[in-house]
Amino acid sequence: MAEASQRVFLALWPGAEVAGRLQHIALEAEKRCGGRCMRRDTLHITLAFLGEVAESRLPLIGEAMASLQAGRFRLRIDTSGYWAHNHIVWAGCRAWPAQLDALVGDIRCALADAGLPVATENAFFPHVTLLRKAQAVAALPEFESIDWPVDAWVLAASSPASDGVGYRRLTGWPLT
Repeated sequence: MAEASQRVFLALWPGAEVAGRLQHIALEAEKRCGGRCMRRDTLHITLAFLGEVAESRLPLIGEAMASLQAGRFRLRIDTSGYWAHNHIVWAGCRAWPAQLDALVGDIRCALADAGLPVATENAFFPHVTLLRKAQAVAALPEFESIDWPVDAWVLAASSPASDGVGYRRLTGWPLT
């Protein structure tokens, strides 16, 4: 019998105020683009995607992440876009602090050192998926930039849900 596994990723999860503002942008974009609006509780920025990981190996992720030291930082969500290849509307940063790139690099190195798989084929671009199955429009809604104070990152699991994908935060690590 095959060992149970979970589809997991490491992410930044916004607090209630930031999530609410992102949800508002998503609902405005949905009016123009159609598609499926992401639920407020699923909004996040993926730092590293690991895919299916055997449950017996999940503690290795925790050990690898617990060894990392990184400082708090702020993100400024100030732009949005549409990716035609996968019909996604997203919100993101025109520029982001070096601390975020360092955190992503440290996470990927720690995972590799622990012998854990991590998808690295794409360059890191911090974004929050707002809509799936959206259609292109001439212009996305404009919005006032969002100041996101980042003080932790989390390990989350994803699983199919009746309204898309459900996410469950398994554990997290504070930024100092």
